[in-house]
Amino acid sequence: MSKVNNENNKYKRVFTIVIDSMGIGNGKDAAAFGDEGADTFGHIEEAAGPLNIPNLEKLGLLALHPAEKQPSDVTPEGYRIRLNEAGCSKDTMGGHWEMTGLKTVTPFKTFTDTGFPKELMDALEQATGHKAIGNKSASGTEILDELGEEQIRDNSMIVYTSADSVLQIAANEDSFGLDELYRCCEIARELTMKDEWKVGRVIARPYVGTKAGRFRRTPNRHDYALQPFGKTALDALKEAGYEVISVGKIYDIFDGCGLTESNKSQSSVHGMEQTNEIADRDFTGLCFTNLVDFDALWGHRRDPEGYGKEIEKFDIGLGELLGKLNDDDLLMITADHGNDPTYSGTDHTREQVPLLMYSPSMKQSADIGEADSFGDIGATIADNFGVAMPKGTIGESLLDRLV
Repeated sequence: MSKVNNENNKYKRVFTIVIDSMGIGNGKDAAAFGDEGADTFGHIEEAAGPLNIPNLEKLGLLALHPAEKQPSDVTPEGYRIRLNEAGCSKDTMGGHWEMTGLKTVTPFKTFTDTGFPKELMDALEQATGHKAIGNKSASGTEILDELGEEQIRDNSMIVYTSADSVLQIAANEDSFGLDELYRCCEIARELTMKDEWKVGRVIARPYVGTKAGRFRRTPNRHDYALQPFGKTALDALKEAGYEVISVGKIYDIFDGCGLTESNKSQSSVHGMEQTNEIADRDFTGLCFTNLVDFDALWGHRRDPEGYGKEIEKFDIGLGELLGKLNDDDLLMITADHGNDPTYSGTDHTREQVPLLMYSPSMKQSADIGEADSFGDIGATIADNFGVAMPKGTIGESLLDRLV
């Protein structure tokens, strides 16, 4: 589905990679979110550094955010800028939607501290015919060991949440059945469309096993996400005939809207492997990758050492990708929010995010300051392909500054 007439495009292919949650501190309005002093990358480097990240160093991460344990004398290549979030969220959906032009003005609901309201649980039980147990914020593996045997015995549903705006339902794939689990999640998605209960995603979490300590989640997870509330840069590209290829959670975040191809990832390392395979193809358009393990495995679990090792693994995959880029390719590396693993609680943190931009054809390198919206990413991509951003979107193109 490649655009045939692309001679006016500055770049034929754009690779946008989101290191999920790798904020760089200095959030202008962090205090309003209770996150003053949060600095995901800086505090990881303090706790687990120095990190072996020569490729991120080459692209200017350490110039954008100097690291105490690893002062850099490398002259960066490409362009770098700090992005502030314009919308009122600090979650995955709000961050990604803003990258593509949509400013969130009403944050999604979270129930991390309180669990879901009794009225919602009562409605869910009545509509599904199953008792709901759990109803708290929990690790998906730990809650199976706590409640899995009870769920199987009573044919109930384990309902839980996290620091994200999610309602998750876990049930045994063999005894409860996948179709029944999916039916219950569809009901939950409909119920949580009410403003006071509106969560970003409902997630089916099937598992197998019969005894605590032996439960294992299966690959048959299914996300029921909200569609973006307006058209995005992805829609504009797709409607103009360009390829919009997703890797990782992007499909779930946008509920498939604006995509021409989607690729599920088993891990962040796998996501980079998929991105590198896509880089071997001849296409015209965007490859949009989300690498979620940084957030899900290390940020929320407050593990700076694990987070640091994940950054090093990413850097290896990044080095492979850099070797595949053509002169008419543009690489953009960014994040969607912060999740400082040294900060209090287990929630995301309101921070600036990096945007590193590189092409082998670039003749210059510069730090171009900071911008007031993640929307500059989508606006730059749309501008490159000569596509107008949808009405009502935000962001300013940086394309003319990339020389």
